[in-house]
Amino acid sequence: MPSGEENAAPPAGTGLPSSRKAFAICREDDAIPPELAGAVVALGNFDGVHRGHRALIEAVRHEAGSRPAAVLTFEPHPRAFFAPDQPMFRLSGRRAKEIVFARLGLDGLIVRRFDAALAGTSAQGFVEGWLRDQLGVSGVVIGHDFHFGRGREGSPGTLADLCAQAGIGCRIVPAVSADPGDAPISSSAIRAALAAGDVARANALLGYRWFVLAEVRHGDKRGRTLGYPTANLALDACGLAHGIYAVRVRLADGNLHPGVASYGRRPTFDDGAPLLEVHLFDFKGDLYGQEVAVELLAYLRGEERFASAEALVAQMDVDSMQARAAIVADRVPSMLG
Repeated sequence: MPSGEENAAPPAGTGLPSSRKAFAICREDDAIPPELAGAVVALGNFDGVHRGHRALIEAVRHEAGSRPAAVLTFEPHPRAFFAPDQPMFRLSGRRAKEIVFARLGLDGLIVRRFDAALAGTSAQGFVEGWLRDQLGVSGVVIGHDFHFGRGREGSPGTLADLCAQAGIGCRIVPAVSADPGDAPISSSAIRAALAAGDVARANALLGYRWFVLAEVRHGDKRGRTLGYPTANLALDACGLAHGIYAVRVRLADGNLHPGVASYGRRPTFDDGAPLLEVHLFDFKGDLYGQEVAVELLAYLRGEERFASAEALVAQMDVDSMQARAAIVADRVPSMLG
């Protein structure tokens, strides 16, 4: 049985597909559930689930017809498997991808473990022994640059040939660019935009507001003394530019709150490890231990060192006013509701 399922539909006016059917999540150790048997799958890592990835998802929905339409992806990310000592800035972890995929009109998500056995599987073994015999997929959709099999020996053309021999449908989707003449949309380009604080560019390439999920942890409570209590989140290997952002936050109860956030080392006080510190407007309550989702709407300014706490608070007042205005003006779709 699937280890989790939910009904998900995007809000009106977002430009996202609308689907109220059940969404099945089949995680690493789960058998393929009946509702995903014989699925047509979009195959890849899908870091960020950006507009290029969305072209694959639209194609898989079209190709599936009356068959289940799903995504087939891997954990851990292959790059993390091959280089575990090199931190990787992932645009979307496991939970974030589950949230996004559930909103895109699919029947489900299949996650398989990327381990030494899979990494050592030949291209032919991947298609015949894995896709066909183990997973029972009836069709696959891949991007123009998809490589697979031991030592990345399989190209898109190789996959198409092997699928034909195995009786599996195969469709290759060409690259997607934001504008004619631009380079193809890529996760690397989005990471570079976020590293530069260019939230507008990153969100345009994603097609929705970039968001992170993390558990609220205890901090030094300094924000309370400044009149700006914050929810503190530690982000793993995050390459986001240090600075101040207009944000919107979804709490564990599903409620959404506007706010302003700082990501960085707090140079006015301690230059500590990077934290995302989120102040929710007009909110009172205890968030400790909750997993919250924080989406970025706008970059307001870089991180600064202030001469005094009073000078910092004065700037925070300005930041809050600018964040409120940016939130009201933003029209980028949200995956959080």
